[in-house]
Amino acid sequence: MFRKLVLATAAVVAAAALTGCASNMSAAPSASAEQAVAAAAERLRVAMIDPTPAALAQLVADDLSYGHSGGRVDTKDSFIGDLVNGKSDFVTIAITDQTIKVVGNSAIVRHTLTADTNDAGKPGKVQIKILGVWQQQGGSWKLLARQAVRVAT
Repeated sequence: MFRKLVLATAAVVAAAALTGCASNMSAAPSASAEQAVAAAAERLRVAMIDPTPAALAQLVADDLSYGHSGGRVDTKDSFIGDLVNGKSDFVTIAITDQTIKVVGNSAIVRHTLTADTNDAGKPGKVQIKILGVWQQQGGSWKLLARQAVRVAT
């Protein structure tokens, strides 16, 4: 009986491999995918401090939905525009408690963002929790969606 079970299992695995299903049975995404997402998130952090349209455009998806802790939602154009024109001005940004989970060609990134700001010339400080959804597009990781919430005090 045990021999029949082993042979049946081997037949199922072989059939799955022949039909291409075996790739869905693989282990968790590689550490290199998580490292690539982390590198993209770091490039975005730097670009938000010293923004240029070109650098930001390479890091965010055309369909970006960027939710702020106050409820406003930006598109790619409004997100980049507000950073470049100083309406949203990050003097410093520190990222802590970051976790990354890669799922296929998407990644879920969570962290705490602590920043000194100078929005429209008004100095301030912010500490928020961020949920970011990154997607691999054309070989690059791009921010597709982001939602911020205020840290409970």
